[in-house]
Amino acid sequence: MMIEAAQKRYSLVVATSMGTRLTPVDSQPFHCSDTFKMQATSAETNVASVASCLGMPVKVLTAFVKDSPVAHFIKSNLRSRSMDFEGPELEQGGPWGYRHQINMADSGYGSRGPRVQNDRAGEVGRELSADDFDLDRIFAKEGAQIVHLSGLIAALSPKTSKFCLDIARIAKANGSLISFDLNYRASFWKGREKELSVAFAEIASRSDILIGNEEDFQLCLGIKGPDAGGKGLDDKIDGFKKMIGRVQAAYPNAKYFATTLREVISANSHLWGALVTDGKEWEIIKPREIGVLDRIGGGDGFVGGLLYGILKGWDVKKCARFGWASGALAATMLTDYAQPADEDQLWSIWNGNARVKR
Repeated sequence: MMIEAAQKRYSLVVATSMGTRLTPVDSQPFHCSDTFKMQATSAETNVASVASCLGMPVKVLTAFVKDSPVAHFIKSNLRSRSMDFEGPELEQGGPWGYRHQINMADSGYGSRGPRVQNDRAGEVGRELSADDFDLDRIFAKEGAQIVHLSGLIAALSPKTSKFCLDIARIAKANGSLISFDLNYRASFWKGREKELSVAFAEIASRSDILIGNEEDFQLCLGIKGPDAGGKGLDDKIDGFKKMIGRVQAAYPNAKYFATTLREVISANSHLWGALVTDGKEWEIIKPREIGVLDRIGGGDGFVGGLLYGILKGWDVKKCARFGWASGALAATMLTDYAQPADEDQLWSIWNGNARVKR
């Protein structure tokens, strides 16, 4: 018997490969720095952070290196963010064995844009498999209202592609909504185009919420991109809306479609916008200027806020605006995930009210 939505233990479940991010202090470039801040990170937990900070129960499905101090650091971070987690503990296998990925990313400053390099050799998350989890317990007995997957974990390795497919199948069968942020990465797809096209198409066919930019929909799902035409903002918005019409025809199960709009003025000032539809109504947020301390994670913050709104049962306009504000909040933080104090903080950002609150 399927669990009713209100009885599901978790508001949000994410599948992910956890790692660390190293960021130079004082907004300095990575290559000439000797002091760094380390944080636990993944795109999918970045998304989940909005819901967990605002009191919703979240669960993380991942893998760890057994007895690793980095794994201990990651677990402590997830606990501090009120996230439950589970996953296999794999033996390191010696100095050349498994480890957690390292993301090396500076924040940029002014006219100097940020630079990011990923070191994923030996990444333990590449070994994620449904065999390591009791998916029937997680989705049929505990239950999740929304399961969030991204193209980063779905394309990480052949094993993780199958892992995401297995999760999408059983979660959908047990009444979860599926959220899929396509997140195309050329380096992940190289030499695996046919295999990943099939996997992504199946996940998308089971998804209720599809998120991506023009390139994501074209390269991940083979959808014809926006028609060539004017290059103004209105032309771009119109082209994206027409493309989403083609996505809707190809994937009629999905209800929500979303993308963000970003124009970079400098590393510390962006124009930030978004487009969201629930299949009936559109909310178009034309780019507005926001201050940026660190841009990494802004898109994940948007998705996290959007999913929070859907979980709350808000209409598409309110969901989109909350997502926009969540992304704007993430850009003001040194972590690459948004940590809202409460809903009011995000609505103040949306309303442009940066006055002190005493």
